[in-house]
Amino acid sequence: MADGFKAEWPMDLKAPPESLEAKQPRPTDIGRDVVDPSRYYSREFMEKEWTHLWPRVWLLAGVTSDIKEPNDYVVFTHGHEQFIVVRQSDGSVKAFFNVCPHRGNRVCMNDHGSVPKFSCPFHGWQFETNGKLHRITDEETFDAGLIAHRPGLTEVRCDVIGGLIFINMDGKAPPLREWVGFPEGYIENYEIEKMNVVRHVRTEWRGNWKTGVDAFYETYHLPHIHPQTQGVMEDFSQIDLYPNGFSRMIVPIGVKSHRMSDQSSIDPYQQHMMMEAGIDPAAFKGTAKEVREAIQQAKRARGKRFELDYYDRLTDGQLTDSWASGYFPNVQIGMHPEGVFIMRFTPHPTDPERFYYDNMTLFRHVEDPGYSVPAWMGLPEGVDVTGEIRPEVEHYAIGDDVDLGEVLNQDVELVHAVQEGVKSRGFRGPIWCEQEDRLRHFHRELDRYMNGEK
Repeated sequence: MADGFKAEWPMDLKAPPESLEAKQPRPTDIGRDVVDPSRYYSREFMEKEWTHLWPRVWLLAGVTSDIKEPNDYVVFTHGHEQFIVVRQSDGSVKAFFNVCPHRGNRVCMNDHGSVPKFSCPFHGWQFETNGKLHRITDEETFDAGLIAHRPGLTEVRCDVIGGLIFINMDGKAPPLREWVGFPEGYIENYEIEKMNVVRHVRTEWRGNWKTGVDAFYETYHLPHIHPQTQGVMEDFSQIDLYPNGFSRMIVPIGVKSHRMSDQSSIDPYQQHMMMEAGIDPAAFKGTAKEVREAIQQAKRARGKRFELDYYDRLTDGQLTDSWASGYFPNVQIGMHPEGVFIMRFTPHPTDPERFYYDNMTLFRHVEDPGYSVPAWMGLPEGVDVTGEIRPEVEHYAIGDDVDLGEVLNQDVELVHAVQEGVKSRGFRGPIWCEQEDRLRHFHRELDRYMNGEK
C-alpha cells in the first residue's frame, strides 16, 4: 500500500474473495436482539447449559505438541468433568473421562505426564493407555459377575484439526471438520502442531464464562481500557462471522489507531516491532502509516531465510495482524505466524459468577539469534522458549498475585466490574453495535442450543 494503512468502518482489508483473509458479508438477519442479562448470573441458565450446551459441542481439550510420544497425556478439566487425553502407540489420540470405574476416583492427578499404564491411586486398579482394564487389585475378592465386562476407562469422542485436540461428551456432535465453521486451511496453514506451549496459566476470575468471552470478542473497548495499545494497534477490526457460531476479528497491528492525530511519527511500540522483524528504525525513511507494510516485507524475507515454508500459505496481513478467532463456544485463539495465544473460558462447576481462564502461549522456536520472541506474547523473563520441556501449569485462585501482562491485568478488573453491573436492576440487557457483531453471533448460536434447536 503506497499510501500506507487506512482505517474506516466497516473495516475491510480488501483481500480478494478467494483469500482466507477476505471480508465476509454481514448477515442480513443478524437481528437487534437484546438478551436477558440473567444468562450471566442465573443458576437455572447455568444448569441448562450443562444439559443443552456443554455435552453437545466440541470442546478444545489441548494441543498435539503436548503429547508428542506414545503414552504422553494431558488432563483437561471442564466444570465438574475431567478428561485424560493420551497419545496412542499408533500415533492417534484418544480421550477418556478421568474417573476410575471402581469408586469414581480421579485416575490421573497431574496436569500432564507420560506413563506406560494408568494406575488409580485409591486402590491400584490399572488401565492401558488405550483405556482397557489391565489389572484389578485382589480380583479374586470380587463377584465375577460384577466385573465380567472388564470395566475400563470410559472413552469420549476425540478428534484433531491443525494441531488442536477436541473432545465431545455425548458423541452426537457432527464430525469435527463439519462443525468447525472456518474454511479449509484457516487453521492448518499456521502449523500449530509445530509450536510448543511455553507458558500455561490458569486463573480463576470473578465473572460468568460468557462475560469473559464477551470481553475478548471486540476491540471497541481498546481506546478506553487499553489506551496504551493505540500507538501500535488499530481500534477498528475486520469482523467476519462463520457458520456454527465461529467468528473472527482481524486486528491490524503495526499501525497507529485512527483516533490518534499524529499519523506520521513512529511510535516506540512500532519501533520495537520493526526491530523484532530485523528492521533498523533509525534507518527507516517512511512514516508510521508505512510501518505495517515494511514489517510484512521484512518478515516475508526472513521466512525465506529461515526456510519457514508455511509463510508461503499466509497472506501479508497474517505476518503482522492478529487473527483473533472464536471457536464456539468458549475459546478464542490469537493466531500469529510465530505462535498462537489460546484463551479458554471454562465454567465453574457450581458458581455461575466464576470461571476459569486458561491462557496457553505457543511459540515456534527457530534456532537463530536473529529470530526473537514477539513482545505481544508478554512472556516473563527467563521463560524457556525452545519447547524442549513442557512448563508446568501455573494455577492461581482469585486474589492471588499473578502477572498476566499489562493488558490482561486490566481485563481482569474489567470483567469483574461488568459482572457486578449486569445484575443491576438498572441494566436491561446489552445493546451491541456493529463492532460487537461477534457477541451477537455468539449469543444467537448459544440460544439455538439452549432452545433445543441444535
